[in-house]
Amino acid sequence: MIFIDGIGIGKKDHANNPFFKFQFKTFLRHFNNIPSLNNPILKNKNAIIFPTDPLMGIKGLPLSGTGQISIFCGINAAEMIGKHFGPYPYSTLLPILKEKNIFKYYLDKGENVSFANAYPKIFYDYINSGKKRLSATSLSCLLSGMKLKNVADVRKGKALTAEIDNSRWNEKLGYNLPVIKPATAARRLLRMCNENKFTLYEFFLTDHIGHGRIKDEFNKVMFLLDNFLMTILKEFDYDKNTLFICSDHGNLEDTSIKTHTMNPAFTLSGGKNAFAIADNIKHLYDIKGAITKYCK
Repeated sequence: MIFIDGIGIGKKDHANNPFFKFQFKTFLRHFNNIPSLNNPILKNKNAIIFPTDPLMGIKGLPLSGTGQISIFCGINAAEMIGKHFGPYPYSTLLPILKEKNIFKYYLDKGENVSFANAYPKIFYDYINSGKKRLSATSLSCLLSGMKLKNVADVRKGKALTAEIDNSRWNEKLGYNLPVIKPATAARRLLRMCNENKFTLYEFFLTDHIGHGRIKDEFNKVMFLLDNFLMTILKEFDYDKNTLFICSDHGNLEDTSIKTHTMNPAFTLSGGKNAFAIADNIKHLYDIKGAITKYCK
């Protein structure tokens, strides 16, 4: 699974939808088109792109906390608390996140799982200070007893940084890591996929640029993500494995605003049972059940 924060399927708008503006090669080369509200479902012989409902029957803009818990736990988190909430998980939902997250599902079956993201020293200093405002992905791992990866794992090629190529760790955090090509990062993730029953990688800079932050990195983020995903889709073993790419809500697909959108969330299913998985997903809370049903 590749979780990409803040990507919806939006209008065919070359001015405000970066996927059309930048002619996102991943879509054009693998599906001969770019998904839009008028054409939200794209297929090839190995994979399908389709929309997923992030509203889940609750009024208001969808938010990351309830959206991500819905994805990873297979519950309608927004309905349970009566609202969309984020960016962090709502406190009363933490026991559910601990018991029902998808990592724990596979761990309880005795399977190998991996969260491919590494965390820098500043993150460990933060949690060691007693602060616990963490994302649903980080909390899912920690509450399941998983050891998070660090810079040593990045150096060994056994983890990825959140920005794919290591450059922000060097520029913002003072590390001296080799800056790698997005294709190299993709191949490292594919290798991890072959070593585990379930592997997750999270990319969240899309949500940052959708909110108007890190404006100077807009082109770079789009380039990295495009070339990373293009390699994943090109070199993925569709006969043996299942690829699932999803998001929690719209944002980046409409840069005319700096908030989340009401658009359907972007979703892609590829490989083994890809089309059956897609047929079983309408809302964010359907995702975990569809994956675990067909990826036993």
